[in-house]
Amino acid sequence: MEGLLDHMLRDTLTRVGGVDRCVSEFIRVTDQLLPARVFKRIVPELLNGSRTHAGVPVRAQLLGSDPPCLAENAARLAELGPEGIDLNFGCPAKTVNRHRGGAVLLDEPELVGEIVGAVRRAVPAHVPVSAKMRLGNEDRERMLDCARAIEAAGASELVVHGRTKRDGYKPPAFWDQIAVIREAVGVEVVANGEVWTVEDALRCLRESGCRSLMLGRGMVANPGLALAVRAALGRDVPGQGATPLPWSDVIPLMERFFAQVRRKVATKHQAGRLKQWLHYLRRHYPEAEETYQRVRTINAPDLLAMTLFGQTLDPTLDAARTTGEADDIEDHADHADHADVAPVDAFNACESDLDTDPSADADADAGGAVPTAPGAPAPSRQDSDTLIAA
Repeated sequence: MEGLLDHMLRDTLTRVGGVDRCVSEFIRVTDQLLPARVFKRIVPELLNGSRTHAGVPVRAQLLGSDPPCLAENAARLAELGPEGIDLNFGCPAKTVNRHRGGAVLLDEPELVGEIVGAVRRAVPAHVPVSAKMRLGNEDRERMLDCARAIEAAGASELVVHGRTKRDGYKPPAFWDQIAVIREAVGVEVVANGEVWTVEDALRCLRESGCRSLMLGRGMVANPGLALAVRAALGRDVPGQGATPLPWSDVIPLMERFFAQVRRKVATKHQAGRLKQWLHYLRRHYPEAEETYQRVRTINAPDLLAMTLFGQTLDPTLDAARTTGEADDIEDHADHADHADVAPVDAFNACESDLDTDPSADADADAGGAVPTAPGAPAPSRQDSDTLIAA
């Protein structure tokens, strides 16, 4: 999720549990071979075996429209040991689309196939290549052509957000159309879009017929959502209860997150990053509303930390410095990349597009496979038992 669900929030959310895999914010590829340091900056988990500190695998995502250049960058990325490489055909952002990236490419199924094929050939066979798409750009006319092109080119997994680019994030998400794609291809299809609650998740799985689910903003608004979905599906995580995550447990998560923000983000953007997450939390936690109103006008990082946590920075949360994270400061005003998270046997997190208004039904969910939902049709192929949150 652009400017929101980056490596710091991935680290925080995966510590809660229930996530099988994460997908990074997108790495924009234009006309040059990126140096390794760019991949490591956006996906610092590459320095930790392509895993968050909680041990959750992270798949790096590329976005672009030049097959040879994407292939060249994918080959370099593969040398860094990613859990896999994901390709973004779902971003609806105007700036991205104007430069022929993201969902606008869904008008060109042949190009979509060329990109997936070029990347698949450029990386070792053991590196999974997956893709994310919407139902189309302006309409659904080429929906199946794109999905089939992605499959034919060698992708092993396809995440489908149940809206077109034109639909944006306006509800509803058309989960029944994901079922149409699922019936048309043989690769695993992951359902994505408009999943904010356990009830949403179960209905999405039922209507799409998928066994994999990608979570995005729903997980940001409710960090315990992945665990709750797993519990509802009978896939409890050993040692972790199925009770909702209380607000008292969210506060330490916010403190850990802000400690990382204080180290990694330019001072002028630090308070905004924490308030941005708090804004999402208002959707699920009544306590977050009171807290948000109390700090909404505070822009000084030290004062914000003192108001919320009673201290400016907890030194015990500084341990991440010793675990391989890059220490360069990021200026998020100039950072236009994308990211996402996920729950079950292997919960994944995937790319999401940012809408900072939690009341706007804009969600970029990350997905993974989950046990067959009640009433879901028996799959015609073997699906993994993974739940993804992004």
